[in-house]
Amino acid sequence: MRTQVVIIGSGPSGLLLGQLLYRNGVDNIVLDRVSKDHILGRVRAGVLEDGSVRMLGEAGAGSRMAAEGIPHDRLDLAFAGRHHFIDLKAHTGKGVLFYGQVEVTRDLMDLREAAGLPSLYSAENVQPHDFDADKPYVTCEVDGVETRIDCDFIAGCDGHHGVCRQSVPPGAATIFEKVYPFGWLGLLADVPPVSEGLVYVNHERGFALCSLRSPTRSRYYIQCSADESADNWSDAAFWDEFRRRLPQETADEVTIGPSLEKSVAQLRSFVIEPIRFGRMFLVGDAAHIVPPTGAKGLNLAVSDVH
Repeated sequence: MRTQVVIIGSGPSGLLLGQLLYRNGVDNIVLDRVSKDHILGRVRAGVLEDGSVRMLGEAGAGSRMAAEGIPHDRLDLAFAGRHHFIDLKAHTGKGVLFYGQVEVTRDLMDLREAAGLPSLYSAENVQPHDFDADKPYVTCEVDGVETRIDCDFIAGCDGHHGVCRQSVPPGAATIFEKVYPFGWLGLLADVPPVSEGLVYVNHERGFALCSLRSPTRSRYYIQCSADESADNWSDAAFWDEFRRRLPQETADEVTIGPSLEKSVAQLRSFVIEPIRFGRMFLVGDAAHIVPPTGAKGLNLAVSDVH
């Protein structure tokens, strides 16, 4: 099997890259070690900056996003019991769009399938080879059959723990990393958001964040210890602590409900340099990880794709 570009990883960055290459006449194959259902079942944030929205539109993936995405033009910083608003539109002429990352992925998958582009899911033992030479290739097993894909370039869109970053030769890259001494306990629930946009809260008990996925689904966070376990928190305990950190008038407006998912995000920053190794490029989390405070992860991945 041969193609021009093998894209390892079928998250939004890999699928967006594949779609843009296709629209520019470049053959590509996308492969992933997990199934489509697994990918579409992952809970991820979805705050899209202006450049990401434009790129998705250029890829042909903008129609449902435009219809269902929620525009947001301001930031709300709450401290000392008061709200302080920053008008993004007034200062930059731009805003952000709330549109779930899984929905971006779904839209790009649908485009790829509609175009009949090749994708290999549940591919085992994926391994890039000879990317430091002129004829790279990738090997994997699909349904128990060993497969070799010869190519011109390899795009590593397979995340921080993916095989592409791990295949970088020792000494070929410098790693910069900072681990923060706290985490974020997050709760996802089918309740209407307390605010139309993001609310960042500074409180003596710790940070809190109000965000949303849709008009009926909210994602809330509270700062916790780095070694905290989500299993130690009942829904009631989370809601009590979360509301305790908000300005009173906001806390009174919070709608509580059963959690769909609770987890602790470990906060760290990670950058590998360079992100090109011969004919292999690292994209997104394979190249850099930032704390979720500014919802930069997906947007930086889109920038890498560009």
